[in-house]
Amino acid sequence: MKYSATVSLLGLLAPSANAFNVFGKKSSTAGTVAVKGDALAVEDLPGIVPPVGLFDPLGLAERATSNLLRKYREAELTHGRIAMLASLGFFAGEAVQGATPLFEGKVSGAGITQLGQVPAGFWITFTVVAFAIETFRVQKMVYDPTTCPPELKNKYNPEYTFGDIGFDPFGLKPEDPEELKLMQTKELQNGRLAMLASSGFLAQELVNKKGIVENIVVGLKLDELSLPSFELPSLPSLPF
Repeated sequence: MKYSATVSLLGLLAPSANAFNVFGKKSSTAGTVAVKGDALAVEDLPGIVPPVGLFDPLGLAERATSNLLRKYREAELTHGRIAMLASLGFFAGEAVQGATPLFEGKVSGAGITQLGQVPAGFWITFTVVAFAIETFRVQKMVYDPTTCPPELKNKYNPEYTFGDIGFDPFGLKPEDPEELKLMQTKELQNGRLAMLASSGFLAQELVNKKGIVENIVVGLKLDELSLPSFELPSLPSLPF
């Protein structure tokens, strides 16, 4: 029923990838990998667009090592994706509350009030799935500490493409490097906007305890308009 509050919780799990030290099948070549002259320049990364250019007022990127810079970018990209889902969830969940069979239509109200209304069974499933995704991601992102040399432990693999966990069901990833960089920049820009938007949604709902959709409807006086009503068709109850 409510997607926004559910998806927002992913933000708590996304930055914890380094906490998972569970690795599966050992690579036969991982122990021989060595990084020589690993230099990653922030100016070469996607996400820097005119007229602002590189926006780093605190100089975090300038002082960061190549490994820390990779960590920054992976965290930014992950949080941006979660924020995009959360921003959409605020609108979708609050707009259709009571008109969907998800959670038997019992979850309602502002997004910040709905986490406590979701059944415990859902959170168990959510936690297991999130753990599996993060474990898979860290296996691709960080050198396997069980097989790599000591100097590479807790290091990010330079061959890893930021955010690429192999999920591309529609085949949208471009083959051309320049087109790929452009698409990555668009994703980062949308993610940055979504992080600001979802933070604003949360702040607004904390202030007046009203859903963001309700704030928009009242603020624009849409409740005074005569709009057609509709009902979603009834669907079988879900096991949550």
